[in-house]
Amino acid sequence: MLSDKIKNFCKSKNWWYEEFTQQYSNVILDLEISLDSDFAQFYLHAEQGPTFYSRKKELYQICWSSINSSYMDQINHLQKVLAIPHEYIPLDSFEGEGGFFYNRKTEEVIEIALGEKLKDFLDGKLLPQWKTINSFLEWYFEL
Repeated sequence: MLSDKIKNFCKSKNWWYEEFTQQYSNVILDLEISLDSDFAQFYLHAEQGPTFYSRKKELYQICWSSINSSYMDQINHLQKVLAIPHEYIPLDSFEGEGGFFYNRKTEEVIEIALGEKLKDFLDGKLLPQWKTINSFLEWYFEL
């Protein structure tokens, strides 16, 4: 269940919407993610615009980005170029110092950067820094 901290934070910013569109739920399902997951609950209900901004980084509003940009192509491109496994999807544009990836199977979030961090990740030496999307979002929004 998505944490009350995250919900209350989004509500305080007027980013929380009780209703969501079928188009948004289709995006989540197309990403092979359960509509009951915390990930889905966040991205179906929270929206500031095309991105969220905190910690000097932008996170995609995944549903908006999937519908209005080439997000799905970016997933395929990053998985191919970086050799990232299929279960990982980017939460941001992977610019500058790296990016955040959500594991669709384990629901963990990992930060990966080019160079040593990517090599360690591919070698299985870099473990996810956040065990849940809740812990990641609470960290990201500094809650």
